[in-house]
Amino acid sequence: MIPKIIELPKIYDKRGNLSFFQYPSNLPFEIERTYWVYDVPGGEKRGSHAFKEQQEFIIALSGSFDVIIHDGKEEKSFSLNRSYYGLYVPKMYWRRLENFSTNSLALIVSDKPYNENDYIRDFEEFKTLANEK
Repeated sequence: MIPKIIELPKIYDKRGNLSFFQYPSNLPFEIERTYWVYDVPGGEKRGSHAFKEQQEFIIALSGSFDVIIHDGKEEKSFSLNRSYYGLYVPKMYWRRLENFSTNSLALIVSDKPYNENDYIRDFEEFKTLANEK
């Protein structure tokens, strides 16, 4: 699997639109953990790690930000700015969130509970592991 944008259903209503995601019709994994990132000061970055096993789905519920993905050889940028688009990030991809707009809200769901041992926080170590495969 590779990182990709997933378009979510959008139910139009004059009272306000509604979008959702669920497994297996929208997500390639069952959700085990949900967290969100907000109040990010201008110029700050979040993330800057990879997971050995965990997969994630990232959505900009409000505002916008960029997700920079690295596979160990190449870098790719995804701009998230619509609440009905999300970025699927498989295991063993380095991710960094940056360029947060004012009042942005990033929602992240994953297929694993928090496990510090699953994190790869050193980029050089990540590149070595990623290129061994």
